[in-house]
Amino acid sequence: MSWRFIVRLLAAVALTSLGASCAAPDRRHQVIVSIPEQRMALLEDGAPLATYPVSTSKFGLSDLPGSSGTPLGTLEIAQKIGSGAPSGAVFKDRRQTGEIVPPDAPGRDPIVTRILWLRGEEPQNVRAYSRYIYIHGTPEERNIGLPVSYGCIRMRSRDVIELFNVVGTGAQVRIADAPLEALVPGLPPAAIRVATWRAPPDWEIR
Repeated sequence: MSWRFIVRLLAAVALTSLGASCAAPDRRHQVIVSIPEQRMALLEDGAPLATYPVSTSKFGLSDLPGSSGTPLGTLEIAQKIGSGAPSGAVFKDRRQTGEIVPPDAPGRDPIVTRILWLRGEEPQNVRAYSRYIYIHGTPEERNIGLPVSYGCIRMRSRDVIELFNVVGTGAQVRIADAPLEALVPGLPPAAIRVATWRAPPDWEIR
């Protein structure tokens, strides 16, 4: 990992933290999710910072109540939940239960680590918030990269912590049925990586 990338992420966290303290929506960062590739790109001012493997719904694309589908279109990060929680911390009804589940624990599939609750901005995804569509961590890390969720966007715990540390509420999330390179023109190969950097815990956005 280059030092330039680390510097850019440190700057992103610092600037987003400053914006969060003023309750300003995050307009610098954007999250793009490719359904066919099961990949996510994180952008800052239109430039890619990183990409991550994800998992969307095994029930396809939908915003209908009871469909368990992943909605398409433009959404925003409405709430961020879980700042400072340990990796693998289990959430039920968006509250920590006190349990910690390690990656790929047999027979376990709770929401873990972090929650970024999405609100739809278009008619095709207007129910996303009331349907509890999140970007969140999962212990089923062996299945990341496959469509296996119940509507949410799943990430590995270390990846969702990094995303959580960089983006603020109000950041745009776009979910599209198209390849990532078509959604982010000029996406360089260097941006396609498994992120490993983490901001210090006291830099997490609250």
